[in-house]
Amino acid sequence: MEFSALIRNASREAHSDVGSSSFMSDLLGGRLGVAAYRRYSEQLWFVYRALESPADALATDPVAGPFLRPELARLAELERDLAHLGGPDWRSGLTALPATAAYAARVAECARDWPAGYVAHHYTRYMGDLSGGQIVRDTAEKTWGFDRKGDGVRFYVFESIANPAAFKREYRALLDALPVDDLEKQRVVEECKRAYALNAGIFRALAEEFRLSA
Repeated sequence: MEFSALIRNASREAHSDVGSSSFMSDLLGGRLGVAAYRRYSEQLWFVYRALESPADALATDPVAGPFLRPELARLAELERDLAHLGGPDWRSGLTALPATAAYAARVAECARDWPAGYVAHHYTRYMGDLSGGQIVRDTAEKTWGFDRKGDGVRFYVFESIANPAAFKREYRALLDALPVDDLEKQRVVEECKRAYALNAGIFRALAEEFRLSA
């Protein structure tokens, strides 16, 4: 089995668990206010800062480097959304939930010490943004009145990727060509599952924070 299929199959259950979390279900169901969406976006900022800050250092790495496509970069667009949601001083009240801090720390650790593990986090985040993230964008536009693909949802808009399906095929080809042995690939699969678990931890914390808003 090609590695891209292996990693997708192995993480399917974890992906389903994350997608069916109570927080995300309430958010997508329109039962939470825009404050919950903003808080979620703020948590994403910490994760994507950890993902994208090491890009220059990893650019020439033979394992992680090929995945660092500028078309995927989300941090600048996310900051634009946060400025729209929170005003010019949006950074002043920014706080990471403990679950978010743990997630960002693990991403940073992999970026520093284990490029193949970093690829696991890269895959789970960006491929999710290109796929299921579009459901979040559509919901946000309809529920809170954001302009279509405008400020507030730019994080989910990949303007430089004209054909997402083709891009994802290219990405899967990179996974299939990952220059590591089978044992290391299994470690990457396990790290992928860990990434989903870390993300689920954020959703649990947000569900607790916004449990009265549903």
